[in-house]
Amino acid sequence: MRFPCFVLPVLLRVSLLFLYCGGIARAESWQPSEGRKQIKLWPKSAPNPIPAKGPETVSTVTDKLVAGKPWVYVANVAEPTMIVYPPKGKNTGAAVLVFPGGGYQILAMDLEGTEVCDWLNSKGITAILLKYRVPNKGSYPKSPVALQDTQRAMGLIRARAAEWKIDPNKIGVLGFSAGGHLVAAISTHFDKRIYSPVDAADKQSCQPNFAVALYPGHLWIDRKRFVLNAAVPVTSKTPPTFLLQAEDDKVDPPEHSLVYYRALKRAGVPVEMHLYAKGGHAFGLRPSKNPITKWPALVETWMQSIGML
Repeated sequence: MRFPCFVLPVLLRVSLLFLYCGGIARAESWQPSEGRKQIKLWPKSAPNPIPAKGPETVSTVTDKLVAGKPWVYVANVAEPTMIVYPPKGKNTGAAVLVFPGGGYQILAMDLEGTEVCDWLNSKGITAILLKYRVPNKGSYPKSPVALQDTQRAMGLIRARAAEWKIDPNKIGVLGFSAGGHLVAAISTHFDKRIYSPVDAADKQSCQPNFAVALYPGHLWIDRKRFVLNAAVPVTSKTPPTFLLQAEDDKVDPPEHSLVYYRALKRAGVPVEMHLYAKGGHAFGLRPSKNPITKWPALVETWMQSIGML
């Protein structure tokens, strides 16, 4: 079914900030390829349920291409899931929980999800793709649901680490745009669950061992002052972090990464940041003429330097 063109509200920090016209939406929910199964995060109902605005839908954007290719997003996610992508060959024991971006309104499931999982697999890393709840009211604490889903997913991964051949001390997070903010949120909110524990998985630590935030948003909140979002309370316990952003990013300017970088440095957290002149926003790992799209090699080298590979 072809839906009419629509424009997401201007104030939303949508990962691609495009006019989604010409996309093809399907009524059924998003499904992973290759027979992979979605694992429900919550045994019963999720805490703080999002009122249904309609069924989960999948759209393919064909008129706003990224690196010459269409991309897929999912909307109205009310039942969060995760999908495990084990490496097919060498297994390093490392794992990465992946957060697609989308302004906490949609999730760019291939551009910032499945394609990233495939790359991680090629490096011997288990990838876990998180389909967290959207839309919601924004970043934590305005809405707790995305962070709840993330805390729950981290506990489940550690609870099943032996089954999935994962080293429980080598589990990181990687996210884009709003997903980059979610990286910072779980990196600073792991001492206590923000929901009532439901089973033994919630007794596991939800602290990442490392974190990668790519063109993150929701961190620089005052356009007149260089101030970090107080809802991201960086401490010396925040995990080693990798940051990447472009100076010409019109959706989330580099101040988001810069203000977080400064807070990490002040707290004594190992941090590596790469700031490029050009690249824009929401490029995922699709190649372009801009050097910033070489970031996967930088992340791999960084993971080696901190002992995760």
